[in-house]
Amino acid sequence: MEDILREGFAALGLSVTEAQVSAFRGYYTLLDARSKVMNLTAIHGELDTARLHFLDCAALLPMADFAGAKVIDVGTGAGFPGLPLRILEPDMHLTLLDSLAKRVDFLAEACETLKLTDVQCLHARAEEAADLRETFDIATSRAVARLDLLSELCLPLVRVGGVFLAMKGPDGAQELEEARRAIEVLGGEPELLNYAVPGVDAGRSVVRIRKVRETPAKYPRRWTKMQKAPIA
Repeated sequence: MEDILREGFAALGLSVTEAQVSAFRGYYTLLDARSKVMNLTAIHGELDTARLHFLDCAALLPMADFAGAKVIDVGTGAGFPGLPLRILEPDMHLTLLDSLAKRVDFLAEACETLKLTDVQCLHARAEEAADLRETFDIATSRAVARLDLLSELCLPLVRVGGVFLAMKGPDGAQELEEARRAIEVLGGEPELLNYAVPGVDAGRSVVRIRKVRETPAKYPRRWTKMQKAPIA
């Protein structure tokens, strides 16, 4: 796994230390052990985890200025993309947000094991976290929901002038077209960025949304309301 990571980071133009490569090994070891007793990830094995989790998340790093930034990873699950980004950029201030307590417990254990400081592991739903509203420079999210719904969850958390990075697969362009109206209403201006993960054939995309206006106070709504009546 270490060789795949070293080669992959180099292909992505990222300079990493051996300590950072070692941290990914520690992360994988814990993830593999805990995944045997709880549902953390559908991706297993060193090679797939290295490419489909670690390198995929690392590809996000050049798409915003993470150094010194307040970052929230919404619906982080087993810590993706937040923890790989934090390993690679130790100067960020990271909040990992998830609605399932068992996953948050795993995240706290991972941070302790990897000795990652300045990481808050928060058990909450994004639409109910009113105290976090418009306090982050960057929000990230990966494989959580359709982009129109995801934007309503994440953009209210981003300050004006900040950015929301939504990680998507090859269908990112279609999702963006379907979500343009919602993004505008929520105060964002989007652009689509395509990228490749070293060693992976399928394309990837990120919808990068700059927060240009405050989100109207009525958003986000409750999750059931979002699903029943998406912003149109």
